[in-house]
Amino acid sequence: MAATSTESRMSLDESDGVLDDNQFYAVYKCYSPAFLTDHDPVNIEKGGKILLPQPALEHLVEKTNIMLFKLKNPKNNRLTHCGVLEFVLSEEPICYLPCWMMSHLQLSDGDELSIESVLSLPMATFVRFQPQSKDFLDISNPRAVLEHVLRNFSCLTKGDMVPIDYLDRKYELSVLELKPSNAVSIIECDMEVDFAPSIDYMEEKKSSTQTATNDEQGNRNSATFRPFSGQGTRLSGKVKVNDNEQKTNAEGTQKRGVPNYDYKYGLLKFPRTLLGSIHNDINEILDRNSSTTFQPFIGEGKVLRQPRNQKPN
Repeated sequence: MAATSTESRMSLDESDGVLDDNQFYAVYKCYSPAFLTDHDPVNIEKGGKILLPQPALEHLVEKTNIMLFKLKNPKNNRLTHCGVLEFVLSEEPICYLPCWMMSHLQLSDGDELSIESVLSLPMATFVRFQPQSKDFLDISNPRAVLEHVLRNFSCLTKGDMVPIDYLDRKYELSVLELKPSNAVSIIECDMEVDFAPSIDYMEEKKSSTQTATNDEQGNRNSATFRPFSGQGTRLSGKVKVNDNEQKTNAEGTQKRGVPNYDYKYGLLKFPRTLLGSIHNDINEILDRNSSTTFQPFIGEGKVLRQPRNQKPN
């Protein structure tokens, strides 16, 4: 452990400057809670605290009493801040992190992780969370649920993904904004909490906005000149119905005796035909076939028996 810390200090002095004598710094191999055989992994996954080896406690007690740490992945410089949950009886330079923290830092089991004690973090005054799913805001009291979860956190960093397990459902909240700094302490503090629109809600809104834009663009294009798109005129003087209107009328009118093959279960249709259109159709038919259509009781009458006072010539 001591050799590892000394080697880590030398590498840090060359790159990031000189460390304070009271500041703790080490490089450990990190593992998920599944590698802990004598601990309950669920308790570790519920918060934002890590497990460190016993030699780290001895160094911290000797040098400083601060139990806040900055975790950094040396491969990609991704970082976060956390507290310590427990010191395990192990002489090996290893530590254990919640799975959400390893995912956030893009770490795999056995990767190296630099751990540095933080002398002070400002107290949080404001934090804005963004749910990954709008279902979280449908909980009866999401603020109370979040407050209960944050009791297992010592600090927050902008970009953290806070996991919430509530009623056998898992939710995730991204730390979108922090005040007064991008890394704050939330131990016994009074802070204002706000919720931003969820990720899926923003995607739905973006999709609907894009659809509306496409419709508006289509309406604009419809106002431009299109050749051969006007109404045709017949030689008889009657206006030719557009093909789209004919198709609409054909689809909207259901002939008697012909089944509706597009019927959907649970859908009731009550087709109506305008009375004026019926009269127009009847008048048009009568005008067109007035000479050939049979009309009853309009012919000349015939008398089979002539009166007696009328004799044939």
